[in-house]
Order: sequence, then structure tokens, then C-alpha cells
Amino acid sequence: MCSIMAYCRKDAPRDKFEEGFSRTVSRGPDDSRITETGGGLMGFHRLAIMGLTPEGMQPFALGDDRIVCNGEIYGFEKFRDALKGRYAFASDSDCEVLLPLYREYGTDMFAMLDAEFALVIYDAAKDRFVAARDPIGIRPLFYGRDESGAMIFASEAINLVGLTDRIIPFPPGCYHDGEKFVRYRDIAEVEKMSTDGVDEACEKIREKLIAGIEKRLVADAKVGFLLSGGLDSSLVCAVAAKKSKDRIKTFSIGMSGDAIDLRYAREVADYIGSEHTEVIIDRDTVLASLDKVIKTLGTFDITTVRASIGMYLVCKAIHEKTDIRVILTGEISDELFGYKYTDFAPSAEEFQKEAQKRVRELYMYDVLRADRCISVNSLEARVPFGDLDFAEYVMSLDPAIKMNVYGKGKYLLRKAFEGDWLPEKILMREKAAFSDAVGHSMVDYLKEYANGYYTDKEYEERRALFAHARPFTKESLLYREIFEKYYPGQAEMIKDFWMPNRSWKGCDVDDPSARVLANYGDSGK
Repeated sequence: MCSIMAYCRKDAPRDKFEEGFSRTVSRGPDDSRITETGGGLMGFHRLAIMGLTPEGMQPFALGDDRIVCNGEIYGFEKFRDALKGRYAFASDSDCEVLLPLYREYGTDMFAMLDAEFALVIYDAAKDRFVAARDPIGIRPLFYGRDESGAMIFASEAINLVGLTDRIIPFPPGCYHDGEKFVRYRDIAEVEKMSTDGVDEACEKIREKLIAGIEKRLVADAKVGFLLSGGLDSSLVCAVAAKKSKDRIKTFSIGMSGDAIDLRYAREVADYIGSEHTEVIIDRDTVLASLDKVIKTLGTFDITTVRASIGMYLVCKAIHEKTDIRVILTGEISDELFGYKYTDFAPSAEEFQKEAQKRVRELYMYDVLRADRCISVNSLEARVPFGDLDFAEYVMSLDPAIKMNVYGKGKYLLRKAFEGDWLPEKILMREKAAFSDAVGHSMVDYLKEYANGYYTDKEYEERRALFAHARPFTKESLLYREIFEKYYPGQAEMIKDFWMPNRSWKGCDVDDPSARVLANYGDSGK
């Protein structure tokens, strides 16, 4: 990961800019630079992943134009080769192609990119700042306005605390041209539904996911893998093990008493031949990390906080004990293929609407979790299930074949990888929610701690202070009050709590964990 920031005002206060920007140096610990442009200030904290030489440091310049970008531009070589006759390139950085592309195509270039990115360009000829974000929102970007109305963009909300009264997530798949937001791509909107049946769909799912994983293995820095023992991360690791020249390194985390999924992760690691590391945590470690995790996340959402604790702690161990800089994860599969609760979808149409809603909100939940937990530990997250070609194809499939009409959730994904990719019992094992996969006791400890933190009277009085996304359990109140300590008055950054669709029969629950659902069965035992 890297960290970017831009203050779009000619007399921008540098001291305030530096103070805000310094809060995310862990995203880019290799080098830092703040540059004055004709229109304001731009800052970049670098985590060197592609093009490790000093020439890859940003902001990149082309004449008086400047750019800062936190991103991976897949297939950038084809752009560089096409542009070489007209532009000189000083580094092997993928992001160096962006200013020449902007010169050639203007804002049309954003729809051309196969990328995960957040960027800000200073266009000197038009004396304007242009900001943009990838279609899923895998790379973070926030904005706000100062007292003069000037826009400020930054990688994380924490950069903007104290610089603006209202911090707002930059919408995925959009660019801001200096005056207005323009949506250049909505990955959840299907222009033409696919007519592929189950067999053809499974073949394409396999081919496209493998391609998405392969392109994310390319890095000048060392790559590692999170392996929870569930289907999604196991598939990423299995494909990577087959496609990598060297033995891959996998990492799992679990509670000391009941981390059942460590066993499954170990089975996968043994099967694919990875160099596997287990990180063991306990109650005290979980509770001690809670404040740091919520500050890092910038959210109060129950599901996100729970699921982030294990991810944060395993990434912390990777950062402290290895020289790995890039981490591949299994996020975004659930939104595309379905959660445990989507088994209750009353129709194919409702299943598709729920998938669209989840994909459009990913940047506030699962994608946010992966980015913050990984980047705060000076690592870069790569998310193969978020590959644009793959995600667009899965969204285009007839939802009737994606629904659980097979007695097995995520059937298409499982069937696509039948063979020697994974042990059969791993491939067909129903997934336990990641928040529980570290061990059911972790959530129990969090609930117990929160329930003892407030009396019933205190809970009712203090939850009533919040109008937006009002806490509805003592656990949610605890998370909200920690959030407000670091992001006072900024709760509207998060739309609502991630919860199953309560309008569906069987989903009207008061806890987001899959284990409260009637169809959870043996998946967590």
C-alpha cells in the first residue's frame, strides 16, 4: 500500500497538511514526499512494490502536471510500450504510465484501466485537480472541504480529521473533475446477462479466477497469503501454489482454545505444499487490540470490527517476523456468490439485488477491513476475487444458477475447482464466518467484555446519544464510542451496520454472525 493526499488550494496550510498526512506513514514507510503544485499540495508515502528504485517515487511529473496514486495497474506494460515513442519513462513503476495516459485520453482513461487504484492528478493546463477511484473501491480514498470550500483528498479518513467538518468516502467507480463527480463504471450493474449454463459458467469462473490470481502474483517485493481454512482463501492459495515457481508462504490465525479452522488451514497447507505459519492469540490479546483496530478501521460496524481483529493480528505478525510486503486474500467471494444468509433469498431477483447492494457497499465493509488491517502493518493487499473481469462475469450470470438450489452454498465456485486443486472435504466444507473462524470464543469474549462494561441503564442512556446507526447491543455501543474518540461526528462515513437482509424470512436477527442463522448447521463445529 501507499498513502496519498492532496489539498486543492493554492495557499493550503502546509503545517496542517503535514500533520494530517503523517498519520498514515505506516501505509508507505519506505519514503515520503510533499510537493507544491500550481494549485496546492500533494503528498505521497511510498511502499515500494513495483519498480523498487528511487525513480519510482511519487509524485510523478509530466511538465507541470503531477500525480499521486496508490494502486496496482495490471498489464501496464502494454500502455508503456504504446506510449514509449512519445514519452520517456524513468522507472519500472506501473503508476508512471498514468500521466501520459491522462495526456492522451483525459478522464476517459479511467474506464480503460484494469486496476485497483485511488489517485489525484493536478492538471496544470486546466488548473484543476482530478481524483478517481477503482470500480470496487479496493483502494481507499476520502474527501472533504475546508472552511474556504477547497477540496482535500486523502487515503484514509484519519488524514482529514481536523481539516474538514465532514469526511466522506470517495465513491468507487467515479472520478471528480474539479467540479462534479462522474461515474465511469458500475461493476454491479449488468448491461447484458450471460446465458451460460452451469458447466460453461464453472469453466469460465475457473479460468477468470486463475487469471486474476496470476496477475496478482507479479511483484518486485515478496508475496504471502492469508489462509483461514475456508473455501475462498484456500482456493487463492491452491492456485497460487500451482502457478508459482517457488514454494508459497501461508499464514493462519486462531484463538488458543478453539480455533477449529486452524486444522483445516493446516490440511490445505499440507496438501498444496506451502510453508505454513500459525499465529495463536488469546482473550487478553484480543481485548488489548480492540482500540487500535477500531482507530485503524475508521468504523464501528460490528461485523467489520470482529473480523478485523484476527486479520490485523496475523498481519502484524507477518510484518514483524518476515520480509513479505504483499498479501493475497480471499475477500469479495461472498458478495459475488452468496453468504449463508442469502440461502434465504425468496427469489433469483432478490438474490441479484442483494448481490448488487453488497458489491456497491464493499468499500465500507470487507474491502475496508482488508485494506486497513494489511496496510497499517506496511503491507499491500491484493484481492483476486475483486478482479474486474472476474467480478463482472459472475455478476452477469443468471442469479437462478448462483442461488443455493444445490444443497451447497457457493456451488458454482466449488464445482469450478473440482479435481486436484484442494482436498474434497475442504472444497465442499461449508464456510464459517471469518469472525468466528479464529475461534468462536473470540466473539464470546468481546460480547462478555461489552456486557460488563455498561449497566443496562448506561447502555440505554448512551446509545440514545447517537441518531445515525444507533447502537443496538452493548457490543455495538462499545465500538461506536471508541470510534467517536478518533472520528468525532463522522459516523455517516458508514452507511449502516452490515447485517443479513432482515426483510427475508429467517434473517431477522440481532447479530451479524452466520452462527445465529438456522442454516449454520455443522459449518462452525
